[in-house]
Amino acid sequence: MTSVALKGLAGRKLRALLTALAIVLGVAMVSGTYVLTDTIRSAFDQIFAGSYRNTAAVITGHSTVSFAQSGSPTVPDSVLAKVQGLPGVDRASGQIFDLNDSSDQGKLIGRNGKPLGTSGNPTFAFGLDPSIGKLNPMTLKEGRWASGPHEVVIDSGSAEQGKFHVGDSIGAAVQGPTRRYRITGIATFGSVDSLGGATVAVFDTRTAQRLLGKEGRYDLIAVSAKHGVSPEELVGQIEPLLPVSAVVKTGSQQAKDAAKDITEFTKFIQYFLLAFGAVALFVGAFVIFNTLSITIAQRTRELATLRTLGASRRQVRRSVLVEGFAIGLLASALGLVLGLGLAKGLGALMTAMNLDLPKAGTVFEARTAIVSILLGVVVTLIASIAPAMKATKVPPIAAVREGATLPPGRFAPYRGVVAVAVTGLSLALLGYGLFVDGVATGPRLLSMAVGVLGLFVGVALTASKLARPLASLLGRPFARFGVSGSLARENAMRNPARTASTAAALMIGLALVTMVATLGKGLISSDKDALRHQVHADYVVTSKNGWDPLSRTAGDAASAAPGVTLASSVRNEQAIVRDDEVRVDGIEPATIAAVYRYDWVQGSNATLLRLGRDGAVVREKWASKHQVAVGDRITVTNPAGEKSSYVVRGIYTQPKFGQIDPVLGSIAISQQAFDTAFDRPQNAYTFLNVRGGASERTTAALKAALASYPDAKLATRDEWVQTRSKGVTQLLNLLYVLLALSVVVSLFGMVNTLVLSVFERTRELGMLRAVGMTRRQVRRMIRAESIVTALIGAALGLPLGIFLAWLVTKALSGQGVSFAIPGQLLVYFVWVAVSAGLLAAIAPARRASRLKVLAALQYE
Repeated sequence: MTSVALKGLAGRKLRALLTALAIVLGVAMVSGTYVLTDTIRSAFDQIFAGSYRNTAAVITGHSTVSFAQSGSPTVPDSVLAKVQGLPGVDRASGQIFDLNDSSDQGKLIGRNGKPLGTSGNPTFAFGLDPSIGKLNPMTLKEGRWASGPHEVVIDSGSAEQGKFHVGDSIGAAVQGPTRRYRITGIATFGSVDSLGGATVAVFDTRTAQRLLGKEGRYDLIAVSAKHGVSPEELVGQIEPLLPVSAVVKTGSQQAKDAAKDITEFTKFIQYFLLAFGAVALFVGAFVIFNTLSITIAQRTRELATLRTLGASRRQVRRSVLVEGFAIGLLASALGLVLGLGLAKGLGALMTAMNLDLPKAGTVFEARTAIVSILLGVVVTLIASIAPAMKATKVPPIAAVREGATLPPGRFAPYRGVVAVAVTGLSLALLGYGLFVDGVATGPRLLSMAVGVLGLFVGVALTASKLARPLASLLGRPFARFGVSGSLARENAMRNPARTASTAAALMIGLALVTMVATLGKGLISSDKDALRHQVHADYVVTSKNGWDPLSRTAGDAASAAPGVTLASSVRNEQAIVRDDEVRVDGIEPATIAAVYRYDWVQGSNATLLRLGRDGAVVREKWASKHQVAVGDRITVTNPAGEKSSYVVRGIYTQPKFGQIDPVLGSIAISQQAFDTAFDRPQNAYTFLNVRGGASERTTAALKAALASYPDAKLATRDEWVQTRSKGVTQLLNLLYVLLALSVVVSLFGMVNTLVLSVFERTRELGMLRAVGMTRRQVRRMIRAESIVTALIGAALGLPLGIFLAWLVTKALSGQGVSFAIPGQLLVYFVWVAVSAGLLAAIAPARRASRLKVLAALQYE
């Protein structure tokens, strides 16, 4: 029976290929995700391993927080002299070098006056001396290392992008205005020419210390060992010399720790993209199920003949499963190969989203092949089980009957009960995941995922009852255009179960897209309202990406521009308070209330004027969590572990959505106190009020004042609100692109169904042609039938997506998220459904119109 099944499959090559394509795309997404993230991880591993390849031990500052705005804690230069005198030390070098430090920024300026690199990616400024030899984490490709205050070495990627060469002059802005430097060399990280969209400016150590405000301090001290001294022995010698603010690790351990955050990030990308691969495979399972069910129904006489010749039910069932296995294996192999190309496409998509990451040679691990093939085969086999069971119901007597059909299954009468049960259970799982208080743990997230998938299955089971009335309603406009439209409507109504299962695949994609669009509209609207409520300045000055710190001198330059009546800068930093990592702001008490609205729970704007050097105001939510009241004293621990004490003098609240996208942190102290408590303070915002309000003339004057600061971005309040909320829009666009994959899979499902329907109705089409239907009318009929099916998918998917978005919005209502229906986008999604129907009908309509009448009349 296995050989019979495979020969039969080989005889239906087109159908087999169309069926396989539904799984190919899902598997390609999975394999492409693994290839992309493995390649990125490999590139970073090469970078970090290469950076410490000749380093036995690394001394760094000990940080108490994650992602400090001022960068990682530094090491006093006095430690270097002590380490150099140890018996096991061959050489020690103090460096300004930290790939995880966002504060060591050095923007390289291209010939067009714009920063090099990809917008939003890091811009590093390093300090490395020419004499450090093998301890240098970078490799010189051309020229020599910088050795003076007016010299710089740039990375190979930036040199290529800006067409710079050794000896050229280049602009660089390092925590201040742009200055000119002469390029003395071009360097790489081992075999990796660039850090993706990042740029690197390498100065000598003393110059970098001065530019970055780190005089007398280093980011790290790299140490090489004498012959015969192991890295562990060297670490043991160094540890007793270190202050409590410094730690020492072996070079290999430092490389692993440095890559840890990157590994977590690539894992997030991996899981994020795999989720969409899973959605595509889920949709593909619907397509496989539908296609095999149709082919089983069309092969009733063939299967009955096998039963007549002695094949048992078990053998028939096995033959169908063998077909499913063969299709799954073929699809998985094709998807695996396609995934290599898709990985490049995903990389390009990330670049378009300003996430251009470094890539080395393509990495293809055995795990990628195993997981991809297993997923494709297992999903196909699961989708084949029901059709295989149905095939065993074919009675042998059907072999001698023309037009014999499959008898209803044993559980057919209970289909409605099962649909209600599955839907009810799925809603319960969704309710648990969304509305149970507490942190969104793994079980809750799994509950939500299973609930959504189960809800799709429940609606798909119910859809067969809705397909006939929906086809009747949606097909009426087509019926007015003649016999082709009337027949198309009747064809869609003839087999509601098939129409429903075909539409269900498209329903899933449209439901997810609609949910994202509806939820996104509510998020964007809520975010904009919260931002407008808080900020009342005419202008806002931030870094280009709005998140990185900005030089304080940029704020000073803007405040000195003509027409500025008030300027208020805000600095911020991560700190530990009451065993909780929070953001602490440094505000200007005399001016902040004029540009930022505090909604006071206890206190008033006058409270800000009494902050002094030891006062603080705190956010209500944080105060409630830690049971802090006015008059209590709190201890703030900065990233270097140094402590400062403050008295709570006021408590304020924010708009509910402000908890999700806060403008200010949980604790605010005076800027005077902030600059004392935190090293290397920089601005997060500079709020400006101007005479007569924002105008083109004032904007031009402010831009002129900030011209020397390429990382500074000036925006009116409305522009800033729009830009700040654009992050949600970019995420939505990314989700649309990824969810489009499931719509493409459903498109293949519709093509499948229509092709099989044409095969099934060959004699019927021949009769229609014989009685006078033209080829054009046949094509029109198939197209109309496809559009009706697609519209049924939209009629099911759009309300379901809106319902899911409403559930999520209700769960987030406590955070100020509002519910809003994106009417214009919904119309667009209906147009997408109609377009999908038209595309799906192209090949089947062409084949149907080209059938030879006599051959069609003889077809069985």
